[in-house]
Amino acid sequence: MVAKILAFAGSTRTQSFNKKLVRIAAEGARTAGAEVTEIDLKDFPMPLYDGDLEVEQGLPESAQSLRRLFLEHEGLLIAAPEYNGSISAVLKNSIDWLSRPVEGEPPLDCFDGKIAGLLAASPGGLGGLRGLAHVRQILSGIKVLVIPEQLAVPNAARAFDDSGALSDEKQTAAVAAIGARVAEVASRLAQPKKNAAR
Repeated sequence: MVAKILAFAGSTRTQSFNKKLVRIAAEGARTAGAEVTEIDLKDFPMPLYDGDLEVEQGLPESAQSLRRLFLEHEGLLIAAPEYNGSISAVLKNSIDWLSRPVEGEPPLDCFDGKIAGLLAASPGGLGGLRGLAHVRQILSGIKVLVIPEQLAVPNAARAFDDSGALSDEKQTAAVAAIGARVAEVASRLAQPKKNAAR
């Protein structure tokens, strides 16, 4: 079957290095035969998670829209910027809203069994590795299967050319390979679920 992959960066900045990075991974997934949907979290604005707000109003409309997209895809490609050694606020807030229980639906249904590939780009020398460790821990705790392969691109201000491509061909190949790997694993694991549902 053709795997459906949702690709996005944990950043809202227009010229985000991580937005550039996830596009390369998305192309790798497409080359491997996946159907890829690229989104921008900027198009899904949400208030900071607040339990009182959830009780009063339920999930924000943008969270409901993003939740539907998650449910429609078997895999995730996430380029996660590192903010002060950890996960970005917009990515964590999105996860927090999407992880809330929905009446009549299984817990964590829009995360359960998803296959995820993680990437990061940072102006620093570690490329966002510390933040990736936190993202991996969070996702693994909400039933996402995160592939072991990951890549952090250091010195990101110099890593991309004017077109948004990585200057280093080996890095480009490694990023594309992560996209392809997510597509491969998502396709294999989604097949039994589809057959079992018939």
